Amino acid sequence: MLSQTVEYALRAVVCLAGAPEGRLTTPQIAAETQVPPGYLSKLLQALGRAGVVASQRGLGGGFTLGRPAEELSVLDVVNAVDPLRRIAACPLGKREHQLHLCPLHRRLDAAIASVEAAFAATTIAEIIAENRPGDAFPEFGGEREPCPGRDSNPHSLATTGS
Repeated sequence: MLSQTVEYALRAVVCLAGAPEGRLTTPQIAAETQVPPGYLSKLLQALGRAGVVASQRGLGGGFTLGRPAEELSVLDVVNAVDPLRRIAACPLGKREHQLHLCPLHRRLDAAIASVEAAFAATTIAEIIAENRPGDAFPEFGGEREPCPGRDSNPHSLATTGS
């Protein structure tokens, strides 16, 4: 249901949210999330333009969340890289459906609206609160070290400076 672009962006944001020491570099994020570094760089740029992440160049530089994880929704991440497409006109091009969507497309648009509402209601903080150390991305290699700097307490919410 989600594009690979959205999946990769969510992995990167969740990784950053779980790094209480602050900044992570592109190679660190790529290693933890198994996102190709070149693709990750482009995603981080898009996330930066949307204010989802912030970057700092130079020694000690890297990426952090642009806002606290408690204020950052999944929809913010989705909209930054590959927004959901609502149905505004009948894709079948039927003349009788020009002013109103047909029953099928009304239902499909309602389903998209429901997904959009679920994404808007889910924060990144909620996602990392459910993560256990070592299993942030278990489908890509099983047990691994958590994202660099990630707190080993699965119930703590990491923040990027307070």
